[in-house]
Amino acid sequence: MIRNPIDVATRVSPHLSVLIENRINRSDDDQYITLETIHEFVTDLLSDAFAESEQLHHFDINESLLDELNALIEEFGETALAIDFVHETASEPLSRVIDAVINDRDRNSPPTLAMIKDAMNSGLSASLVGAGVLEEDEDDVLLEEIDALIDRHGADALAEEFIRYE
Repeated sequence: MIRNPIDVATRVSPHLSVLIENRINRSDDDQYITLETIHEFVTDLLSDAFAESEQLHHFDINESLLDELNALIEEFGETALAIDFVHETASEPLSRVIDAVINDRDRNSPPTLAMIKDAMNSGLSASLVGAGVLEEDEDDVLLEEIDALIDRHGADALAEEFIRYE
């Protein structure tokens, strides 16, 4: 399967992104989930919801999601990998780490994911634990999370694009 070279997830609504991610998480690890797979899934949900009642409550599915999905299929094709259309954000603790690096006055350029990992490995996480910004047990999990983001988006991806604002 060929991955899309552009960040297509930025073109997907949060509702569709969550739906795609949920469907992927329920699949077998060796099964490729494409936009066509998601289209069939949404169509089935719509059909089931209409059959049970005229209101659509499951996953907050509505016809606009199907329209959005149809537009993506038209632009990227049925065989495009669905995972490319899931918008990822950092967890709240990792967002705090990213924010700390962004607000570092000694930094001359916007931090990348690699810079965040380097800062964490250089003691930033311990410093944030000491300041009460992070819990002690979050350090190892955050390193795994930043590694996963780097694997998926590359070391040079701008870290601020992954901050979760809640």
